Amino acid sequence: MSADDRRIRRIAIVGGGTAGWMAASVLARSLPGTGTAITLIESPEIGTVGVGEATIPPILDALRFLSIDEADFVRNTQATYKLGIKFSDWKQLGHSYWHPFGAFGAPINRRPFHHFWHRAQAEGLAHQFNEFSVCATLGDAGKFRFPDTNPDSPAAGLRYALHFDATLVAKYLRAYAERLGVVRLERMVIGATLRADGFLDELQFSDGPALQADLYIDCSGFHGALIEKVLGTGYLDWSAMLPCDRAVAFPTAPTLARPPYTRARARTAGWQWRIPLQHRTGNGHVYSSAHMSDERAQELLLGNLDSKALAEPRPIRFTTGRRRQLWNRNVVALGLASGFLEPLESTAIHLIQVTIQRLILLFPDRGDNTHRRDEFNRSSAAEYEYVRDFIILHYHANNRVGDAFWDDCRNMSVPDSLTHKIELFRETGGIFCPAQDLFQLPSWLQVMWGQGIKPRAAHPFVEAVSPTDRADYLKGIRELIADAARKLPRHEDFIARHCQAP
Repeated sequence: MSADDRRIRRIAIVGGGTAGWMAASVLARSLPGTGTAITLIESPEIGTVGVGEATIPPILDALRFLSIDEADFVRNTQATYKLGIKFSDWKQLGHSYWHPFGAFGAPINRRPFHHFWHRAQAEGLAHQFNEFSVCATLGDAGKFRFPDTNPDSPAAGLRYALHFDATLVAKYLRAYAERLGVVRLERMVIGATLRADGFLDELQFSDGPALQADLYIDCSGFHGALIEKVLGTGYLDWSAMLPCDRAVAFPTAPTLARPPYTRARARTAGWQWRIPLQHRTGNGHVYSSAHMSDERAQELLLGNLDSKALAEPRPIRFTTGRRRQLWNRNVVALGLASGFLEPLESTAIHLIQVTIQRLILLFPDRGDNTHRRDEFNRSSAAEYEYVRDFIILHYHANNRVGDAFWDDCRNMSVPDSLTHKIELFRETGGIFCPAQDLFQLPSWLQVMWGQGIKPRAAHPFVEAVSPTDRADYLKGIRELIADAARKLPRHEDFIARHCQAP
């Protein structure tokens, strides 16, 4: 190797789980033939959180990039399909709404559909919001299909994601990464030495020789073994805006009907998830310890199950927020080591995925990476903040008057960026999302409307289409989607036919 060759030759990933093995898989797939050695270090003494069981549609992009057969992945991870999230009791008790994937309605005269739907609502003409979403319609009917390649089909705008067993995903990706040459070491990291310039030099283990690398990926979980314990990067605490700080989770036996969506039901001081897999159902209760005791949270979850418990409840404590830098010197934090945004919108695995993609685009060498590192940290911070604002919206916009937790959420201070989005929508239904925002117009629209935020007036261009034409157009879309849904198989039948686990 010549003296001016600054290529990264050795990468060390600290921690396994979904984050570690996804990083190992994507990096190994991205660096073939470069001579870069990738080593993953994990300890059997350290468990994984393992509640990242629900995803959003970009997970399918990751599988395609890795050339993984989707049906094989679904079978081996006990996965089911997901068309969105169904929220109950968030706006107020007894009220429910959908945040489905995919398209909502269809443009009229190249103008956003939701403006016409708002106007029809004011005229008493429109039907339920989710009747214009193919994903919500299929979800309510318990049915599933893949998107249609015919652009004129109602299912052309369908998008889906997966529910899966996170432990099985890590196992699957480990096998994939090892086939590409990733080396696994079973060691306990107890510290690291630093070079004179403050960069990490070597990892130290409880037994065995030290390990040196050019680039370190910290996937060690909440405590951030490298990014925080060694480098002292610092953490931005967002618990004042996202007050839930604990969860209790455990699996229950599978049910005969597996709905193709995640269920999120608001509770007195937080919310409960239910995620159907092929071999079990994932359950959890996310809550604020300032408003509810651990004992009461567990009791509430145990009292709201639809099948037999398969394990003891597992407590999880967290502080919502992110590291001040996700890339500090020659360490990049990934997964829980980089920050935590509660699982309400299933963004945990997506944030792992996009952070790896960003690292590849800005991949370092052993020279000066200042501008690459700065751009990585700027983009990562913006991504976290966009997701943060979207999750805050669910809590802040509520009408559950009299519940201490929900009263506090409704009256708390929120970021100016979120206030601007809400007020813009209240004027005439305007929604403008930066291209880097994970959640675009359909997502913001469905959650704002679902949480009870409504425009005060219709957009002026709506009047260019006559009320009769608007009504006929809405009726046609609704009937087209309903008719398509009637002909499709139930979700569990689709799985049994195409990708049943052995």
